[in-house]
Amino acid sequence: MAEQRRDAREVRDVGESAPGAREREMEAAWGELVATARRTVADGLVVGTSGNVSVRVGDTVLVTPTGVPYDRLRPEDAVGVDLEGRQVLGSLVPTSELPMHLAIHRATDARAVVHTHAAHATAVSTLVPELPLIHYMAGALGGPVRVAPYATYGTPELAVNMLQALTGRTACLLQNHGTIAYGTSLSQAFDRTAQLEWMSRVWLLASSVPGLSPTLLSPEQVGEAGERLGRYGQGGGAAPR
Repeated sequence: MAEQRRDAREVRDVGESAPGAREREMEAAWGELVATARRTVADGLVVGTSGNVSVRVGDTVLVTPTGVPYDRLRPEDAVGVDLEGRQVLGSLVPTSELPMHLAIHRATDARAVVHTHAAHATAVSTLVPELPLIHYMAGALGGPVRVAPYATYGTPELAVNMLQALTGRTACLLQNHGTIAYGTSLSQAFDRTAQLEWMSRVWLLASSVPGLSPTLLSPEQVGEAGERLGRYGQGGGAAPR
C-alpha cells in the first residue's frame, strides 16, 4: 500500500513539473528567437521588420509577430501557432510570411527557419534562375541554390514555389524578394542565411569586372565539398573556420 502511494505521488510530481519545464523551454526558445531576429538586423540582412524567424518546440511553432521592431519584443510578446496555423500562444498577430514557415516545418525536419531581404541575395534573385556555383559552400546548402519564382508575399502560392526550390536544399532565393533557410537550430538556420548572402555578394563582385567572367565550380565539385562539410568541425556540419 505504501509502495502504491509512493508510486502515485511520483506520477503526480512528474505531471505537475512538466508544465513548468515546458514553460521554461518555450521561454528559452523565444529568447533565442528574438536574439536571432535582432542579429539579422545588426548584420544587415534585414531592414526594419522586413524579415521573420521561427523555431519549433514540440508541435508549437514560435514566430516573430508582424510589424513589430525586434528591439521592442519582450518575453511576454511570445507568439506561437500549431502546425495548421492556429494561434495557441500570445495576442500579437503572427508574421505575414507564416505560410512559408509552416510549409517548411511540415515538410522537413526543420527546427528553425530564417527569412530575410538580404540585399545581395535579393539582387541575385532578379538576375538568374539559380545562384552560379561561385564557391564550394553551396555544398553546405545541398547544392546549387535555386530561385523560387515570384509570388505575392504571404500567399500559399509563394510557399509552394519555395518548397519546390528547396527540394534537396536547405536554402533558396525568392525572386525579387529575399532568402529563406532552415536548420536543426536557430544558429544553423542563421549561418546558412549568412553564407547564402556572402556567396551572392562574391558572385556579384566577380561578375562586375569588365571583360572577365568568374570561374565556376562544377556540380560534382560542389557535391564533393558538401560531403566533406558534413564531416567538418567538432560536431560536423559547421562552416570551415
